[in-house]
Amino acid sequence: MAELLDGERVAARMKMELADRVGALSARGVRVGLATVLVGDDGPSAKYVAMKHADCEAIGVHSVGVHLPASATQAEVEAEIDRLNADDAIHSILVQLPLPAGMNEEEVLLRVDPRKDVDGLHPVNLGRLVMGAPGPLPCTPAGIVELLASYHVPVEGRHVVIIGRGLTIGRPLALLMALKRPGCNAAVTVVHTGVDDVAELTRSADVLVAAAGVAGLVTPDMVRPGAAVVAAGTSWSGTRLMSDVAPEVADVAGWITPRLGGVGPMTRAMLLYNAVRAAEKVR
Repeated sequence: MAELLDGERVAARMKMELADRVGALSARGVRVGLATVLVGDDGPSAKYVAMKHADCEAIGVHSVGVHLPASATQAEVEAEIDRLNADDAIHSILVQLPLPAGMNEEEVLLRVDPRKDVDGLHPVNLGRLVMGAPGPLPCTPAGIVELLASYHVPVEGRHVVIIGRGLTIGRPLALLMALKRPGCNAAVTVVHTGVDDVAELTRSADVLVAAAGVAGLVTPDMVRPGAAVVAAGTSWSGTRLMSDVAPEVADVAGWITPRLGGVGPMTRAMLLYNAVRAAEKVR
């Protein structure tokens, strides 16, 4: 039976360490500030934003919520971001997606000052990732690397296969895992819907990351015995959150993330990490 990669446990440790850093900043007169921008009344988005504010409160980060109606114009949303960019008390900005239909998400995200990009997905910061230069890392990819390292899963020099090439997980994770840095430095293969025999490639993986958002996509026959399997993609079946990895994979894998409490808590912890790091760089 596979060892569980417990993201809740690792995230709790990270939050304790971050709380100490927030306290050290506070002692120097710096109050870490994070702002969220929510447009409209999408239920899951509102829940996620509320969780972020709770996370901030737990470690002493000051959080500000900007909630605009779904009827807000592009100009009104961008004006709020401009205001937050100019506010020295705000070190990081989170624009919650998706935005209402008809709004140009790309333009809104580009409006955020790269120095305040808590998601690490601004083109300037993605460019830094490509170069291997310091900068805020995309939260889910960075969280996956930290989770694997915390459980001493061998990655350096091994074969990592990523299912999915999305902007938030697949593409940046492939870049990160290939970099010559601790916990990475791997041979990376990215597979997607354009690949004919996905299973042939996944069976060669030492570490398999499923980030496609297709419930039960990875089955036991697709996994090399003893491999580490990370379920990073999710989907919904009614009110039930579904994993990209079938439960039976735990009988084959050496390490595996649980359906709940795996990558999700790590993503949130890395967002807090980026927020604290942004404040540390300012002062």
